[in-house]
Amino acid sequence: MDIRNYLDSTYLKTAEQAGVSETENRKIVADYVAEAIQEKFKLIMIRPDRVAMAKTMITEAKSAVTIGTVIDFPNGNGTLEEKLNEAEQAIRDGADDLDFVLDYEAFKRGETDKVKKEVLECTRLGLANAKIVKWIIEIAALNDHQIVQLSALVKNIVIANFKENQYESVFVKSSTGFYKTDDGKPNGATVPAIKLMLENAFPLPVKAAGGVRTEQEAIEMIRLGVKRIGTSSAKTIATGGKSNSEY
Repeated sequence: MDIRNYLDSTYLKTAEQAGVSETENRKIVADYVAEAIQEKFKLIMIRPDRVAMAKTMITEAKSAVTIGTVIDFPNGNGTLEEKLNEAEQAIRDGADDLDFVLDYEAFKRGETDKVKKEVLECTRLGLANAKIVKWIIEIAALNDHQIVQLSALVKNIVIANFKENQYESVFVKSSTGFYKTDDGKPNGATVPAIKLMLENAFPLPVKAAGGVRTEQEAIEMIRLGVKRIGTSSAKTIATGGKSNSEY
């Protein structure tokens, strides 16, 4: 098993969140992209405004690393139009994967039709442009029953509206890594939650994002059945170290 084939190397902090200048933050992103190229990770996951820069770097390096970006991040409470517009711009800039934050708070309020429509329309846009689509359900904001419901909701929309050979291109993803939990509870992937997602999203693939800090934990997730792992410490994990990162 080459664990690098599963790793989405991730850097999603703004300059303010990182406590650095815009210039310094741009350099951090460039370093992450360069590392992904060198280490041959599956994908580099960055904010939408950095996609064009990453595309240029990867093209110049003749690298097979793909580019992912987040849409309506990190809260997922934008309008459908805002989600679609942001995704369309990311596609123009060269993104390969579109990781949409599902409006989980709307779902919790019972606004199921709104959520179903955004899943349908945004997935349709991504697949029509031959992109990978991932739906971040933010498991730290959900109870087990809601994790089951949302995983199944995404699955059912995809099965009802798209072809079987497209299922592998639509993921259910655990976390943004930016959700603020109480009492130090984990805000990323956990084994119990991932098991629920795998059981209820099937046949759609699952991405475990955040919370994976060692090679052994990554291997455990892969053996459970996840197809992607999102981490800000991809090189540390791939080389057998232990990450101290929150994501």
